[in-house]
Amino acid sequence: MAELYLTRKIDLYLRTWKEDPNRKPLIVKGPRQVGKTESILRFATANYKNVIYINFVEEPKYKLITEDGYGAGDIIRTISRMDPSKRFDPGETVLLFDELQEFPEIAASLKFFKTDGRFDIICSGSLLGLHYKRIESNSVGYKTDYEMTSLDFEEFLWAKGYQPSVIKEMLWHMEHLVPFNQAEMRTFGLLFLDYCILGGMPAVLREYIQRGTFEGTLELQRQLLADYREDIRKYADGMDQARILNVFEQIPVQLSKENKKFQISKVAKGARFKDYRGCIEWLRDTGMIHTCYCLNFPELPLKGNYDDTKYKLYFFDTGLFVAMLDEEAQEDLRANKNLGVYKGALYENIVGEALTKCGYGLYYYKREDSTLEEDFFVRTQQNLLPVEVKAKRGTAKSLRTLIQSDTYPDIAYGIKFTAGNIGFDDNIYTFPYFCAFLLKTYLKRMEQQRPV
Repeated sequence: MAELYLTRKIDLYLRTWKEDPNRKPLIVKGPRQVGKTESILRFATANYKNVIYINFVEEPKYKLITEDGYGAGDIIRTISRMDPSKRFDPGETVLLFDELQEFPEIAASLKFFKTDGRFDIICSGSLLGLHYKRIESNSVGYKTDYEMTSLDFEEFLWAKGYQPSVIKEMLWHMEHLVPFNQAEMRTFGLLFLDYCILGGMPAVLREYIQRGTFEGTLELQRQLLADYREDIRKYADGMDQARILNVFEQIPVQLSKENKKFQISKVAKGARFKDYRGCIEWLRDTGMIHTCYCLNFPELPLKGNYDDTKYKLYFFDTGLFVAMLDEEAQEDLRANKNLGVYKGALYENIVGEALTKCGYGLYYYKREDSTLEEDFFVRTQQNLLPVEVKAKRGTAKSLRTLIQSDTYPDIAYGIKFTAGNIGFDDNIYTFPYFCAFLLKTYLKRMEQQRPV
C-alpha cells in the first residue's frame, strides 16, 4: 500500500516559487521529521525531468563536490564524475541538497547557481539555525528561506478530509461574530482535542489516520523525542549537552507551575542564568522550542521592548509536549478529555504554537507586583493586541484593564480564546481554541474594515 501523503502548505509555496522567473535557490528550514524532504521530493519528481538528490548524511562522499570550486559548472562536473548516471538538462533539472546542516559550506555555491541560471536548487535540513550565520554569510542576497513546521490545525483538517470551504466558513463565523451551532462546536472541539494530543508530526498523524485510532501514536511520539535527545547529544558541544538536555526535560515541569516563567535556578542545583543562556538559544535555533519573552511595557514596537532574561518556553509541537507528561496527566487528558491538565499549560502551548505557525513572535507581560498579567501579544498594522488563553470561561480582568486604561494607548481591543463559543463584549473578541490558527488572516481582514 502506498504511503499516505499529507497535503502541506509548502506544496502551494513550491509551485509558486517555480513559477517565478526570478526565483532564487530555496532553503527549507525546520525541526527534524516535520516532512521537509517528503514534500520537496514529491514536488520535484512531479515538476522536473531530472531530480538530483544528494543527502549529506547518507552519502558523505558528496561533501567533496566543492573541491574543484563553488561554481555551478565545477559542481555539476564533479557530481557527474562521481555518478555518471545523473542527467543535467538545463531548465529541466533540480538539485536537492538535503541535511544541509552536515555541509553548510555548500551554501557558498548558491550565488553561482543563481547567476548561472540553468538549474534550480532546493536545500533543506534540520538544526539549520545553529549554522545560519555561516549559511547567511555565504549566500546573502542569493537565496530564499522557507520555515516549515509540523502540521497546523488547518493541515490537520485537510488530512481528515475537510475541504478549504470549511475553513472559509470558520473564518466567516469569526468575521461576522456568528456563534457556531452545537454540532459544529462538538465536531471541531473533538477534532481539536485529537490534534492537541497527536500534535502535527507527519509520522504520528499518518499512523492515526490510516488506523483510525490512537494505537501506536504515543510510542511514535516518544521515539521522536528520543531522536531529538539524540540530536542534542550529537550536535551540542561538550558540557552544554547535559545542560541542554536538562532544559529540554524541564519545560513541561515548569509550565505546570502557576508561575510559568522559566526559572534557570530550578533546572539544576546552583544553575546560573549566564551558564544556561546559550542552551536556551541552542534549543530555539534548532526549532525544538519557542521562546516567549516578557515585555518591558505593553506598547509598540515589540522588538527591543522585552527583557531577554525573562521568558516562558513552549514546545514547537504540543503533541510532543503531551507525550512528555506523566502517566496520570496522560490518563486524565486521554480518558477524561481534560485539556486543563497542568494548570492551563496545554492551552497556552497550543495557542503559542498556533501563533508561531501564523508567523508571530511570542511575547507576554507580567507586572512586577503581579497585579497585571497577559499570556500573549501580537501586533497589527495599527494596534498592539493582547491575547488571553482561558482554561475556563472566567473573566479576563487583566485584558479589560489593558483595553480600558489610558495607560496603554496602543491597545484598543483584545482577543480571548476559550472552550466556549464566539462572542464580543467590552472590546474583547472571544473565540473557541480551534480558531487560533486563523488569527492572522482574521486580524488582517478586520484591520481593513476598522476605521483608523
